[in-house]
Amino acid sequence: MQIWEWIKQPWPWYVAGPLIGLVVPLLLIMGNKTFGVSSSLRHLCAACIPANIPFFKYNWRKESWNLFFVAGIVLGAMLAAGLLNNGEPIAVNPQLKDELQQYNIQNYSSLVPLDLFNWPSLFTIRGFILMVIGGFLVGFGTRYAGGCTSGHAIMGLSNLQWPSLVATCCFMIGGFVTANLVIPVVLNL
Repeated sequence: MQIWEWIKQPWPWYVAGPLIGLVVPLLLIMGNKTFGVSSSLRHLCAACIPANIPFFKYNWRKESWNLFFVAGIVLGAMLAAGLLNNGEPIAVNPQLKDELQQYNIQNYSSLVPLDLFNWPSLFTIRGFILMVIGGFLVGFGTRYAGGCTSGHAIMGLSNLQWPSLVATCCFMIGGFVTANLVIPVVLNL
């Protein structure tokens, strides 16, 4: 198998996980930087909103590296989706396919189920709950927890921070409750 074909295949967790995990010590060694993505929105707002809001009054230029990091994530995702697409449909577990068919969701050839996440469904009750209310809750939870799942679970746990352990446990519990109790109700709307 040529290297190009190997790169196009999904990487197993035991390769991708350590590569992500190595970002933490690399950032710490290169300049005592912490890994996290949600803070970049605050930096962007501080740079673009010339208001007199105390939350945005800090030296965002000192953290501008984070904006380049997030831009790299976006650019890397675009390159991976465009150049590294192997042309095969997204692999979905057969049990999940059966469960999704119960909710009349059959078009999942993209990264997200197109039957749920598209412009027309945004104007339905189900789509509004999933996209608008769900997005608000994710943003609120990220701000309330003082960081996102990647920041707490990857960076905070590697630094043995107690608040990150609590936040990660709460993220996991919230995910289990939402996936098993809330989503089935919303998908039946």
